[in-house]
Amino acid sequence: MTLRQVLNAAAAQFAEHEDLRATSNRDAELLLLHALQLSRVTLFAHPDREITLEQQALYQSLVHRRLQLVPIQYITGQQEFYGLLLRVTPAVLIPRPETEHLVEAVLHLLSSESSSELLSIVDVGTGSGAIAIALAVHLPHSEITAIDLSPEALALASANAHEHHVSGRIHFLHSDLLRALSGQEQTFDAIVSNPPYIPESDRSTLHPQVRDHEPSTALFAGEGGLAIYRRLIPQALKALKPNGLLALEIGHGQQDDLAVLLTGWHGVAFVDDLQHIPRVVLARRPTGET
Repeated sequence: MTLRQVLNAAAAQFAEHEDLRATSNRDAELLLLHALQLSRVTLFAHPDREITLEQQALYQSLVHRRLQLVPIQYITGQQEFYGLLLRVTPAVLIPRPETEHLVEAVLHLLSSESSSELLSIVDVGTGSGAIAIALAVHLPHSEITAIDLSPEALALASANAHEHHVSGRIHFLHSDLLRALSGQEQTFDAIVSNPPYIPESDRSTLHPQVRDHEPSTALFAGEGGLAIYRRLIPQALKALKPNGLLALEIGHGQQDDLAVLLTGWHGVAFVDDLQHIPRVVLARRPTGET
């Protein structure tokens, strides 16, 4: 069979699947490029190139996994985030474009803060290391503590940091939120997190490829989706330096609840995503709190 034939056959299989119909052509192409290690230029310049039976079998095995709604990123083992190519596995949440708004907001605020000392930042729930690595790459005057409860996630994040040459400025720490840092009060310039925030009651509404394949601990946070915020915000109040920055990704409809949880913090502000939905909340630790 030729490249064109196997590509069209896979796209047709995906088009018959209700949950894959909208991305059938894209998925077929991405998996073929990955399976055969081809460039798009090669694929479209030589569509009639024949492939071996072994290559066909490999490609079909990937197509079969996708038909089971395994996310493309877990099949290919990679995802781009903020211009960085990261390894991903089912042990971590797949980095999403929405989280780039969080990174952008933090960079905007911290890049303008001149200091002779390194900025000390904590990334809570680092997962693949996406946030920590993006910040380390773009803030060369920073040192970052990347925290996760999952040893598998920490190992993957560490590998990603090494690949992007920032492992020397990121310390990986196994901890439940900031518990392992409980004795380090007023230490950090910024605490950043994309925590679980989906209400448990919304589980059935999620796309099956998210609900059934991505780690539940990185998605769900109690009935209202606020369980992690309720624990993390008081911990952050103690760990941040006076006027230190707290930056959190939030879910749809959580703006009012977060505003209440951040009562007493200074400069509370919300940043919208491209759909004009509040996606990030920023707040400064009051200078007089202890």
